[in-house]
Amino acid sequence: MSTRLAAALGAVALLAAVPAGPARAHEGHDHGAAQPPVSKTIAPRGEAFSDAFELVAIPRDGTLTLFLDRFRTNEPVTGATIEVETPEGPRTASATPGGGYTLPAPWLSRHGRHDLVATVTAGDAVDVLPVTVTVPADAGAAIPAEPAAARAALARVSEVARGVRQRLGAGDPILVGAVAVAFLLGVLVTALARGRRGVPTAALIAVGITLVLGTAAFAHGDDDREAPPVQGAALTGTRPAAPSASDLAQRLPDGSVFVPKPTQRLLALRTTVTERDSFHRSVELPGRIIPDPNASGVVQSSVGGRLSPPPSGLFPRLGTRVRKGEVLATVTPPIQAVDVSDMRQTQGDLDQQISIVERRVDRYRRLALTGAVAQTQLDDALAELKGLQDRRTALDRIRREPEPLVAPVDGVVAQAAAVAGQMATPGQMVFQVVDPGRLWVEALSFDALAAAQDATARLADGRTLKLAYQGSGLADRNQAIPVQFAVQGDASGLRVGQFVTVLAGTDTEQAGLALPRAAVVRAGNGQDVVYEHTTAERFEARPVRVEPLDGGRVLVAEGVGPGTRVVTQGAELLDQVR
Repeated sequence: MSTRLAAALGAVALLAAVPAGPARAHEGHDHGAAQPPVSKTIAPRGEAFSDAFELVAIPRDGTLTLFLDRFRTNEPVTGATIEVETPEGPRTASATPGGGYTLPAPWLSRHGRHDLVATVTAGDAVDVLPVTVTVPADAGAAIPAEPAAARAALARVSEVARGVRQRLGAGDPILVGAVAVAFLLGVLVTALARGRRGVPTAALIAVGITLVLGTAAFAHGDDDREAPPVQGAALTGTRPAAPSASDLAQRLPDGSVFVPKPTQRLLALRTTVTERDSFHRSVELPGRIIPDPNASGVVQSSVGGRLSPPPSGLFPRLGTRVRKGEVLATVTPPIQAVDVSDMRQTQGDLDQQISIVERRVDRYRRLALTGAVAQTQLDDALAELKGLQDRRTALDRIRREPEPLVAPVDGVVAQAAAVAGQMATPGQMVFQVVDPGRLWVEALSFDALAAAQDATARLADGRTLKLAYQGSGLADRNQAIPVQFAVQGDASGLRVGQFVTVLAGTDTEQAGLALPRAAVVRAGNGQDVVYEHTTAERFEARPVRVEPLDGGRVLVAEGVGPGTRVVTQGAELLDQVR
């Protein structure tokens, strides 16, 4: 009996030293428990998709919430009819203000696997989507009440075991010493048992020392203990309910991004399915906005003089719309002293000649009545008088009337350098009038471009302009060839002299996947990535190599293949999820 008692005491000591806890399966095996969720904040859900639709079913609080989207574009489908075959028969989901659908599902109170069949009718499209929803066992379900003493003992054992694991992992010298003493006591008990002397005494000593050392060791450990059981739970035999899972957008440990459907609606995430095609290789050229030479003009003074406002009294401001022929300013030419002397001498000569001719005309009129002078002589004298008077009037006008500066075309004032009293030199630009609806782009190219190839221009704010080729120069400018394009479509908001990036096509073709520029984002390591829509609520970053295609698209040469769903809108926001 002594040997058996010693063996029992050794087993007790061994059980106290072995960390207690739930049994764990070996790697690659499952003991029947549900697989742990990807994240504790993600509620259970089911997914189904077809070529047309993508469906997500989320059970929560006795209600089945459904989200229906287009498979290719991820656009929410509203106004659809969803009929679900449930364990209680067919039910029709009702639409919610948030763009989803809800269905009362009291059968979700039973945990386990639920196979459903959803029939979707959206316009002319009808599809059947089988979806499976797995409801895990409720953590707050009632369990049989256990005796208070037994629960207290189990709690103490679990606390001791957890403390042993933590302190052994931290290399606590006190606990290591206690383990060594326990080993020596085991050797002593075995020796006494074999000698059949003092077995009860040795057993009592071993148990007492073990309890003392265990209590002292755990008294110095960290206070990482479970909270005492809730009294209500102990009385009713139920465990405290675990906090309910809430869907949060988050980056998972494998690097993928989980974004629930409601968050996708807020971020307006859109996708497209990639397709491989051949495109003309594009080159990026620096360019700037210039006015159309056939719809613009400059206002200059032909003679130097002093600027004065037009008859309206005000110079036109920048951006003022003017009409062709409208007077924008006047220039009064200065008269030098020598010019004034010559003009006065000329005026005196003309006045003298006019006086002589007037007296001759009067004499010819009197003689013409008697027939002494022919009528032709009178007419010649009148013509000579009129010519002298016109010369005299023109000379006076030159001194009094300034030169008017008129608008050459219809448009708006793009530049204005008029100040009252300013002296304008001949050939100086006073105003520039531009038609804002007819603008060109001039780019500098280091390669010869095909005349028939169209081009696009990209502005600093991301807008794009469609361009039509107009011509290229034969003379180099800064070792480059000037190439001019006409802006097609709406040109509002453009300014003359504004810099743009021109993407012009060449004759070289290359194959790849065309994606919007917004689909490519720059990762933290500086690499270009796109986000692949792998499942209904999961996105994965794919490194890619891109090349310019046009103002709004890039060509993905490597990284993703055809038939991949790629985020085209909201990728920048998706990249910020942590």
